[in-house]
Amino acid sequence: MNYPQEHIKPYGKDGKKSEQVEKMFNNIAPAYDKLNHTLSMGIDRNWRKKAINMLRPFRPRRIMDVATGTGDFAILACRELQPDTLTGTDISEGMMEVGREKVKQAHLSDKISFVREDCTCLSFADGSFDAVTVAFGVRNFEDLDKGISEMCRVLSPGGHLVILELSTPDRFPMKQLFTVYSRIVIPLLGKCISKDNSAYTYLPESIHAFPQGEVMQEVIRKAGFSEVSFKRLTFGICTLYMARK
Repeated sequence: MNYPQEHIKPYGKDGKKSEQVEKMFNNIAPAYDKLNHTLSMGIDRNWRKKAINMLRPFRPRRIMDVATGTGDFAILACRELQPDTLTGTDISEGMMEVGREKVKQAHLSDKISFVREDCTCLSFADGSFDAVTVAFGVRNFEDLDKGISEMCRVLSPGGHLVILELSTPDRFPMKQLFTVYSRIVIPLLGKCISKDNSAYTYLPESIHAFPQGEVMQEVIRKAGFSEVSFKRLTFGICTLYMARK
């Protein structure tokens, strides 16, 4: 099935979305962490903690963090959940290079590894992980159905999926305030800090186009998951999805 955000690309219509997304994240990798925390006013840290707390009762031993980026979620999940191994996957080597250095400084190199992977065609065997996490990455998938299905495939039976994704509030006045913030403030700050105007014009466009709430819940269920639920965070600016294989 085609979803609107799959046709939104950072650098125009020509070329594959995955290639453009890889280029974009390689470009903004040095400034990404600063921008991420600035644009969310630090609230993203709280969102990550809530997502990790959803997995705490299940004590997963093998975790994969998809679209791991610079490794913020991977590092926090490793500290909080104490898995045997945590594998961070991403298409951007630039982002993962930043992540590797952060993991080294956190003295977690024996637990956390990074590998370049296309989320729509993962190289791992069926049932390789007890939990799969994605923080602010599914919006960038070139094929959302394939990406979710692949995450289901590599999960062990009974394993859990946790997704954090930015979303658009649907109630006054947050809906109106978020529209102004996403369309004016985010591109302006993004251009000033990262020097890549396209990246932070793409961000709000892809947020608005992405399936949310009940629609995304059905996408996850259709990929083979059960017990799919979601919770809107911070007036709907972010949505947390949880599912079991």
